[in-house]
Amino acid sequence: MAGNFSYSFDPDDQESWFFGDTKRDDTNLILNSEGDTGVFLVRGSTSIIGDFVLCVKEDTKISHYIINKITSGGKTMYKIGDKEFPDIPTLLTFYKNHYLDTTPLVRPALRKVIGKYRFTSGDADDLKFEKGEVLSILRKDEDQWWTARNSRGEEGQIPVPYVEEYTKESKEAIEKEVKQKKTQSCEIPAQPYAQPQPVVPQITQRQLPAMARVIKDRIPNAYDPRALELHIGDMVKVIQTNMNGEWEGLVGEKQGLFPFTHVQFIDSPDGDGV
Repeated sequence: MAGNFSYSFDPDDQESWFFGDTKRDDTNLILNSEGDTGVFLVRGSTSIIGDFVLCVKEDTKISHYIINKITSGGKTMYKIGDKEFPDIPTLLTFYKNHYLDTTPLVRPALRKVIGKYRFTSGDADDLKFEKGEVLSILRKDEDQWWTARNSRGEEGQIPVPYVEEYTKESKEAIEKEVKQKKTQSCEIPAQPYAQPQPVVPQITQRQLPAMARVIKDRIPNAYDPRALELHIGDMVKVIQTNMNGEWEGLVGEKQGLFPFTHVQFIDSPDGDGV
């Protein structure tokens, strides 16, 4: 059944739709978290090495269509059902304009991550999230900072060390940790004025102030007067390391806040005796 559809995804953008050797259960988890029908991804087949699987969120189910890689007339072809295509982008283009079972292909699924730690920030460009919260990755802007969207439609920058790939295993492990923490907090009487101290990755305990070298550029929001602009190679005097990952320091005479992932402590800073 053909249709006249005009959707915006690019079939030639393999990075957007190919999810590698994602497991079937993890595929279902990703697609079930999407609100729209017609959302899809392509993964490698785990049962037939070299073949692929087109996974689609349809009206009432997640469908997994095997794509057989075959040789026909001396040419490599990709077969789904009784139809053959010269490559997967051509196959996706066809089903962008024709129904599979109950839907054509609308757009690739967004890659999902889950919070390993709670992240808070005073930077207006950052996206706060809780441990165990699932986020959709919109862009991988830098190695350590990606643009993400939460379930409420809010978007912003997130630190990569605070999240991990959203899989059945990671979901169950973090849910177990959160449940154990809640159980322990119920069993141990709360102490007055006691503040829980979350564990934050890659933060080293050091005597402050201490010198660090900038390893990643950062141009802060112009409307945040406390945000510190950083350039690779700059020397920063770190004067406070906060548990939320937002540190305070000095570059020259300018004092402000910055993400800890943008600097690296040095043991023998040049020209400074700290």
